[in-house]
Amino acid sequence: MFSISGTQASPRLDAATGVDFWEFGHFSIQLVQPGAEPSHHFMMPHLKLASALLRLCGFMVAFSVLPISALGQESTLPDAPQPQNQPKQANPEQNGQPAKPSKNHIFWVIPNYRADENTAEIKPLTPRAKFKIAFDDSFDPSAFLVAGALAGLADAQNQYDYGDGAAALGKYFAAAFADQAIGNMMTEAVFPVALRQDPRYFVKGRGGFWKRTGYAISREVITRGDDGRSQFNTSEIAGNAVAAGISSAYTPAANRSLGNTTSKWGQQLGLDTFFNVLKEFWPDVRDKFFGQ
Repeated sequence: MFSISGTQASPRLDAATGVDFWEFGHFSIQLVQPGAEPSHHFMMPHLKLASALLRLCGFMVAFSVLPISALGQESTLPDAPQPQNQPKQANPEQNGQPAKPSKNHIFWVIPNYRADENTAEIKPLTPRAKFKIAFDDSFDPSAFLVAGALAGLADAQNQYDYGDGAAALGKYFAAAFADQAIGNMMTEAVFPVALRQDPRYFVKGRGGFWKRTGYAISREVITRGDDGRSQFNTSEIAGNAVAAGISSAYTPAANRSLGNTTSKWGQQLGLDTFFNVLKEFWPDVRDKFFGQ
């Protein structure tokens, strides 16, 4: 149990009780067990270790607990350097304000590394940059959450013969994550590098709702080449087809069929189209609700 009392800063060992104190300012921390003699504390080895740690970080504790007025004393260190005034950076979590959303995550969860909101000057990506986008989209921490959500839906619908229980859910999660990662690699790296196509989604940002929605949907079949010209989006269409074919290798044998593979291909194209619409309007949402 911690007890804080009083309001100067020094460690102290009570010889009579064997209890360690850490005092700072007018405060002191004492580790005791209610209703027990400190000298016979049943967790005394742990308390001594805790006391050593407290001694190590005592100054950090003092600075975090004492009021600012108590720190306004002259330094006792010889030739102590004077800190220079530097502009303070705004902390989005100060005063209880939530952190502003990132451009790279839609609604804090969906990876959004493909979207490019600055279309004033577009430069072609190097092969390495294309693979980086694919890796970021595939292995961002939020990608694991998305895979978990998709796995839960698939498990609820009993899409595959994985059985029931935690083991089945684990198989659904592994399959969903593999589908995501392989699809991203094919559509954002392998095919774009081979065909010299740009895997990015360029936000239109102008026009009415339906016009921009139509533009977002059209990007599923139209993309930009590395030469700056519009091209058929072979990377998206063929890349997802190859990814769907690869997924049959880890699909239960009872569920392997051309129909199921085609269905998975269509589902992935539909998801990517939906995400294009989210990418198009995510800047508007950030600006409207977060001023970003």
